[in-house]
Amino acid sequence: MAVRPGLWPALLGIVLAAWLRGSGAQQSATVANPVPGASPDLLPHFLVEPGDVYIVKNKPVLLVCKAMPATQIFFKCNGEWVRQVDHVIERSTDGSSGLPTMEVRINVSRQQVEKVFGLEEYWCQCVAWSSSGTTKSQKAYIRIAYLRKNFEQEPLAKEVSLEQGIVLPCRPPEGIPPAEVEWLRNEDLVDPSLDPNVYITREHSLVVRQARLADTANYTCVAKNIVARRRSASAAVIVYVDGSWSPWSKWSACGLDCTHWRSRECSDPAPRNGGEECQGADLDTRNCTSDLCVHTASGPEDVALYVGLIAVAVCLVLLLLVLVLVYCRKKEGLDSDVADSSILTSGFQPVSIKPSKADNPHLLTIQPDLSTTTTTYQGSLCARQDGPSPKFQLTNGHLLSPLGGGRHTLHHSSPTSEAEDFVSRLSTQNYFRSLPRGTSNMAYGTFNFLGGRLMIPNTGISLLIPPDAIPRGKIYEIYLTLHKPEDVRLPLAGCQTLLSPIVSCGPPGVLLTRPVILTMDHCGEPSPDSWSLRLKKQSCEGSWEDVLHLGEEAPSHLYYCQLEASACYVFTEQLGRFALVGEALSVAAAKRLKLLLFAPLACTSLEYNIRVYCLHDTHDALKEVVQLEKQLGGQLIQEPRILHFKDSYHNLRLSIHDVPSSLWKSKLLVSYQEIPFYHIWNGTQQYLHCTFTLERVSPSTSDLACKVWVWQVEGDGQSFNINFNITKDTRFAELLALESEGGVPALVGPSAFKIPFLIRQKIISSLDPPCSRGADWRTLAQKLHLDSHLSFFASKPSPTAMILNLWEARHFPNGNLSQLAAAVAGLGQPDAGLFTVSEAEC
Repeated sequence: MAVRPGLWPALLGIVLAAWLRGSGAQQSATVANPVPGASPDLLPHFLVEPGDVYIVKNKPVLLVCKAMPATQIFFKCNGEWVRQVDHVIERSTDGSSGLPTMEVRINVSRQQVEKVFGLEEYWCQCVAWSSSGTTKSQKAYIRIAYLRKNFEQEPLAKEVSLEQGIVLPCRPPEGIPPAEVEWLRNEDLVDPSLDPNVYITREHSLVVRQARLADTANYTCVAKNIVARRRSASAAVIVYVDGSWSPWSKWSACGLDCTHWRSRECSDPAPRNGGEECQGADLDTRNCTSDLCVHTASGPEDVALYVGLIAVAVCLVLLLLVLVLVYCRKKEGLDSDVADSSILTSGFQPVSIKPSKADNPHLLTIQPDLSTTTTTYQGSLCARQDGPSPKFQLTNGHLLSPLGGGRHTLHHSSPTSEAEDFVSRLSTQNYFRSLPRGTSNMAYGTFNFLGGRLMIPNTGISLLIPPDAIPRGKIYEIYLTLHKPEDVRLPLAGCQTLLSPIVSCGPPGVLLTRPVILTMDHCGEPSPDSWSLRLKKQSCEGSWEDVLHLGEEAPSHLYYCQLEASACYVFTEQLGRFALVGEALSVAAAKRLKLLLFAPLACTSLEYNIRVYCLHDTHDALKEVVQLEKQLGGQLIQEPRILHFKDSYHNLRLSIHDVPSSLWKSKLLVSYQEIPFYHIWNGTQQYLHCTFTLERVSPSTSDLACKVWVWQVEGDGQSFNINFNITKDTRFAELLALESEGGVPALVGPSAFKIPFLIRQKIISSLDPPCSRGADWRTLAQKLHLDSHLSFFASKPSPTAMILNLWEARHFPNGNLSQLAAAVAGLGQPDAGLFTVSEAEC
């Protein structure tokens, strides 16, 4: 039925009113609303519908609708009609059917999309009219495209053995549309279709099924969408090969000395890329019994010679047995717990931590014969990788040599001249191949039941060996070692981060009858709501295990930890390698970073470098950087600052400002430098720093005034105001003067403790028994603010000894004995009964 032209406006008004009176529900697909009685064949149908689009940066997007037959088309965006003036309309007539065709276009800007708040997305839909009714197009969603800069997870460097699997995780930055991920190997695209040994998971991790030597490379995760292309930090993957012995050669001919030999080589395969050397000897010799040897040894002269040698050997053995019997008889009845009674006159006074002198009457001193009584360890203590479980063979001798009538001094090993020999002896065992070869990060000593203390100076790391922790009758040679994170493979999962140094004490497996206390710094901000803290220990097979979950300790457990603001005190009855690891429970979890600014002590060129270090706030990290800067000829130019770095996935930024352009010129080409979040958060990378290079306009320029800013994006920040003379000013150098921490790394016997030995024993015997008046060890723990550990103390044979041991570990060498004495005296125990010793007890 034809419609006269004059009726079109009326019909359109009726149709529009009918559409507006409808339900108003918006559908994603095309929806038709015919006029009652009209022909459905003349309803508009869309030739072109708007589709989903992305706004890139600030460029508007174009939406197009085309329908036939159509007399009007309008766009509706998020429920509101678009103004008519914003439509660009083109009308035409279809050549084959003669029906009216209409095409409409609109532009949508970024500002329009950003005005929509909440969960609703911005959408547009076009509505077309004809004489038969209306038709709605599908909804087109308009989104602002972006790609953040920071990867949610970057690949980390790995060292793997040949044919071992490799998994490099990668979580690309958040983006719309979601980023596509590809991998680069030494800047070449990794194509899994060309290499069946490689594939990429749905989570974008790169997996190498079996590592080959050719897989040693730098791997980079690349994320891209229509907005940008981002690159992760490169991860160095090293595929190493452990050496293996070739078959033994044939035995050589029997020599004149009645021995023959065979050899083998470490070449099947040879170690590569840092793999382990072969273990064992490459040459094997043994006696042979060939006819030649038997014949040459059958002469009368040779027989007489052998008989004489055997007789001499028998005489030597008998003489040795006689000496041993005499020695044992002299030793019988001698009490090994010998004390110089002069210590009892000193009362409850501090004991000097310096090495004992002959004229010092206040030291409990004993001298063992270390040449014959030291407990020795034979065989491999611990293997680096999987292998049979190692065993100890202990040869026990007497604890003390015969004592004369004079004073005796307990030996301790501290001179540097002995350190190289000690390290070389340890290095012959498999377990100790990863120990540092230098002595600045190691302490060692020889200890017996009197106990002692090991310290690594200027690191905050120490090991307290309480009295009776070592069984009576035994002497142990004990070491304490600080490891560099890059030298020890400590796997960290998820959001875990290393909070403490990695420390070894050993040898592992020695028998201890009391817990020792390992002290080390940490850089976490303790908060039970923000952190899940775990103590990790490395097994002999090389794997790391969670041996303690802080806050969930069992009283009878082998391990316990007292966590304080910047240090942790670990009770352990098993020596080994330890580290404190934290996992963030919320974005409030923070690590303390120490910010240090260094510059050259002497500047001989126009260029001047300012190095900004971002370290864990621990003594060992500070010591490493100070030693490094001494080698570089650097000086501290500002007082160190603390920055709280949160688990927010945001990077750390550094910038320099207000550099006087008339005197200096900055060579920084960007507005700021950036350290990726994961480089800081995992805690395994040392010496993280950025360098700002300035250039003097004239060689005579010596005054420098500028600002250095360090901040975490959307987090904490610090500002340094630099104003000094680069040729004269050294006022900050004294801030980092390393202290001696007691002078010697090994203290043995009473000199290692603040509390005199016999007074300690009287306190223990007085406070261990329960007391109805409350004057026992529980009240002492409360006075020392240790009452949260009562269940742990109660699980030990002597709770008071545990409290005093912890006090010694926390307050050495500067503890206030007067405060401890006041706490003990305040329990209601008679003062004289605890702090004085009678002549009869001497």
